[in-house]
Amino acid sequence: MTEHEPAEEIGQDAAAMPAQDGGALGPEQQLAEEHAKAERYLANWQRAQADFVNYKRRIESEREEIGRFAMASLVISLLPIMDDLERALASVDTRLAGLTWIDGIRLIHRKFQALMEAAGVREIAAEGQMFDPNVHEAVTYDEGEEGRIVRELQRGYRLGDRVIRPSMVVVGKGGVATGGGAADQGDG
Repeated sequence: MTEHEPAEEIGQDAAAMPAQDGGALGPEQQLAEEHAKAERYLANWQRAQADFVNYKRRIESEREEIGRFAMASLVISLLPIMDDLERALASVDTRLAGLTWIDGIRLIHRKFQALMEAAGVREIAAEGQMFDPNVHEAVTYDEGEEGRIVRELQRGYRLGDRVIRPSMVVVGKGGVATGGGAADQGDG
């Protein structure tokens, strides 16, 4: 048996040899592991790069939104001045219409309108249009075609695609006269 024992040991050593040769595969496994690590690092780097690009876009978008908000805030605060200028010009007596200071106020009004247009502010069409609750605010009803705007009480404006102030309007209630309309409004 002692003779077999060394043979078995040699056999065991021989069986162990492929494991050592498998150790020669160890560098290939290490290379594969390092390659997998490199791919993970590359994927992580690409993800971080994409996150950074998205971050830059989000910051730029927020910056633009803040700019639009600031512009809207400024325009909203200037609209009452525009309304006052329009009311003043509409109430000028015809005897005063030719005076130079009246012409000066008209010029200021035109410059103000040009400035608002350059900023992207547009008037909302109202009188004669069909009522649209997205851009018009119905204040009252009066005689006229049902659903059509009879009169504009206060002009509305858009800044780009956004309504910054809806038009305040009088909407037609239809051809059926109930003895109401403006008379009903005066009673209440």
